[in-house]
Amino acid sequence: MILDLLFLLLGIALLTVGGEALIRGSLAAARRLGVSPLLSGLVIVGFGTSAPELVVSVNAAIEGRPDIAIGNIVGSNVSNVLLILGVCALITPLAVKPLALRRDAVTVVAASILFLVLVGGSALGRGDAVILLGSLVAYLAWAYWSERFHAAPSGELHLAEADELSSLPKSVLWTLIAVLLGLLLLIVGSQVLLIGAVGIAAHFGVPEAVIGLTLVAVGTSLPELTISVIAAIRRHADVAVGNILGSNIFNLLGILGISALLQPLPVHSRIVHFDQWVMLGTALLLLLFLYTGRRLSRAEGGILLLGYAMYVWLSFTVFGG
Repeated sequence: MILDLLFLLLGIALLTVGGEALIRGSLAAARRLGVSPLLSGLVIVGFGTSAPELVVSVNAAIEGRPDIAIGNIVGSNVSNVLLILGVCALITPLAVKPLALRRDAVTVVAASILFLVLVGGSALGRGDAVILLGSLVAYLAWAYWSERFHAAPSGELHLAEADELSSLPKSVLWTLIAVLLGLLLLIVGSQVLLIGAVGIAAHFGVPEAVIGLTLVAVGTSLPELTISVIAAIRRHADVAVGNILGSNIFNLLGILGISALLQPLPVHSRIVHFDQWVMLGTALLLLLFLYTGRRLSRAEGGILLLGYAMYVWLSFTVFGG
């Protein structure tokens, strides 16, 4: 048990450091290649903070552990909203610009509904994967077009997302080292984390889906936590909220799409009956908070954190079998 816990913690640490190195190296490479800061913030930061989820879920899918592959994504989306935005709102109330975030907030809800429809109570197949990935491509094209040609306020958000990570490699050599080291740490970290997660599930006699939805999901969400907390401390509220919305979109459309394309994924019954509805509910709750008060207040942050505590308690008690 102790060894499994150490494996889990070591895996989380490797994923966190690897994800950070990959984002910084990729941003430095993008700047050298003349990629616009807007596209860098939209794609590299958005996808980069989801790199741990990507590697863990793909690895789990390939190794025939669909409960961890899907549980990691659904659990990450729940923890991103309830835990990370809850913490950020307690640090500072998160005032947001509805015009800047409307597209992404609505897309998160739409992606959650699409997941429910495609799962259909059983599995995600390769046909479903094509739909998810096609939806991601359409979203990216829509996002870049709207921000590039219509000067949408959310364009400033993605520029600021790229600027949150200020310490980037200066030379070509260090850029290459950061990218390769980040990829290596992500791959090794995912393997180590899976060993620990499976061992803990076996030790306590709980389904792997429960571990994937909680421990693994929180561990792979640490890059989102880092960027969002830094943004909250710097009073960059739009970045804190926008980072979470972008990550949740990439998780559902991109990571699940890639994972299901590589290996069809049967869905655990508790995810069908409980967790997918919690994921949709949290997306709708966030949308409600953002549009009613145009901000996430400290009180609403407290509600989100209490909601996550309740979710974890239910995960290991009522729905832990």
